[in-house]
Amino acid sequence: MVYAKLLIILLISTVLSACGPLALVSAVGTTVNNAAYNAAERDLNNPQPSRKEQAFKVAIANMNLGIEYMRQGKYEEALDKLNRSILAKPDFAPSYNVLGLLYQHLGENENAEAHFQKSLKLDPSDSSTYNNYGLFLCQNDRLEEAEATFLNAANNPFYDNPEIAYTNAGICVFESKPETGEKYFKEALAKNPEFSQALLQMADISYVRREYNLAHQYLERYKNNSSHTPKSLWLGIRVYSELGYKDDVSSYALLLKNKYPDSEEAQAMMEWDF
Repeated sequence: MVYAKLLIILLISTVLSACGPLALVSAVGTTVNNAAYNAAERDLNNPQPSRKEQAFKVAIANMNLGIEYMRQGKYEEALDKLNRSILAKPDFAPSYNVLGLLYQHLGENENAEAHFQKSLKLDPSDSSTYNNYGLFLCQNDRLEEAEATFLNAANNPFYDNPEIAYTNAGICVFESKPETGEKYFKEALAKNPEFSQALLQMADISYVRREYNLAHQYLERYKNNSSHTPKSLWLGIRVYSELGYKDDVSSYALLLKNKYPDSEEAQAMMEWDF
């Protein structure tokens, strides 16, 4: 399964294995609000805006409370607030999106999928939901469906961050279709040349191919735009070792040992023959 590698849906450089539901929800809290603001603008144009506006305010307030409770691990309270959000505004797609994530976290996959699909039925243009649904599908090994869903997000001309969806698509299919996965990473970098997770994926691919200078170039671009993670430090150690950059190897090894001593990468480094 590719669960541990998938990116969360936000402009932050992290992966699910390192962050869990807290980061996942914080991501949704931001991306969902974009859809919420679009819904609010539509309501303002309604002939009876006061009632619509009030319903919207109640819906978004409860949705945001639900997200905050999810961050705190208070899932019963989160469920209550999200259901109140839908009660106030039954056609509010973002709340169904967040409910999908909550049910997914609780292991209720049937409910999760139903809520993602409901969100997309209400707002077929919401790339946030496509991304989250794509993650759900990929984590359940429905790779072809996930790939198509990520591409629905990426191909939306109104989506501000298609590089995220392309990178998710690449990570999802890479093991089964490495050439296709690499193509999606390159698509992501064509959209945003400094997108950290796509840069890291391409650095890793280049290292495996023994294209060490190219891997170094990707890593340099990565570190100029992102904070190091255990994965980037461990990859850097191996790339710089192959290139004979002893000072860089020592610096990265010290960072990995001191900053992430309990990580799998730190353990691998301890067992590696420099």
